[in-house]
Amino acid sequence: MNKIQIGISSCLLGEEVRYNGGHKLSRLCVNTLSNFFEYKSICPEVGIGLGTPRKPIHLIGSSEKPRAVNVNDESIDVTDRLLEFSEQTVPSLQNLCGYIFIKGSPSCGLFKVKVYQKGNPHPEYSGRGIYANAVTQAMPLLPVEEAGRLTDPVLRENFVTRVYAYHRWQKLLEKGLKASSIIEFHASYKYCLMANDPKTYNSLGQLLADAGSYVADELGEKYFAMLIPALTKKATRKSNTNVLTHIQGYLKKQLNAKEKAKLVEVIEQYRTGIVPLVVPVTLLQHHFTIHPNDYISKQAFFDPYPQELSLRNAI
Repeated sequence: MNKIQIGISSCLLGEEVRYNGGHKLSRLCVNTLSNFFEYKSICPEVGIGLGTPRKPIHLIGSSEKPRAVNVNDESIDVTDRLLEFSEQTVPSLQNLCGYIFIKGSPSCGLFKVKVYQKGNPHPEYSGRGIYANAVTQAMPLLPVEEAGRLTDPVLRENFVTRVYAYHRWQKLLEKGLKASSIIEFHASYKYCLMANDPKTYNSLGQLLADAGSYVADELGEKYFAMLIPALTKKATRKSNTNVLTHIQGYLKKQLNAKEKAKLVEVIEQYRTGIVPLVVPVTLLQHHFTIHPNDYISKQAFFDPYPQELSLRNAI
């Protein structure tokens, strides 16, 4: 199995690159996700020549454009060096399909990084690390997440789903876009989109209905710019139940009364939180193995990522 290339903060792999000479080993990343992802390890602070161990830095100023300075001497400002490193590094990230950052870092933190104001010892949790911000601005559709947040089963499943969707789209680009291939791709992600963002699913359908008005590359750019933000939204038990019920409709002529009742029961058990998503999905897959349906067999909702990840066992 070819692994998907993912960027990652070096300390998450156990590399001793932190300011205190330590690391922030993520067992999820190292022991589980590494079976499916090939990591590109980067530590921007080491990349600009800061030693290990070293005096830590923090962010000061505005949340929109903070400066990264030495915590003991604000005259030691490494912001421009981090920005230059980011500019030089981003071109080497174009083959990535996702990025996992470390929480709270003034260089790599993705959400709610501390930003200090002069004369106020209490920071605002409103910043983003200098390097992380540069990467996300340069590659706004790249699936990104913080390692700590990946301990949440819903966020973990959402991130991995986006990574594989991004990867599949890149493979489509390599073949050369055609309106027909974009429409086929959209059809395969129908139920994923219905679960995550039904409104955008409808908007994308309207876009593709007017596919003849665009050249394929322009159509693909517009489509993908809407797809990834839609998949970033979290599916809920209610929205997943809606999808399961829709898919169930393809079996209404194939199942007997007892089988239909059991399927309805299992979907309801999922809706009420008694069983995880994997249970109704597995039952549906069982029925479609016996009663194949070409349209359903192409749905990414059933296989958004390798089943060996077992991500739906906990949601």
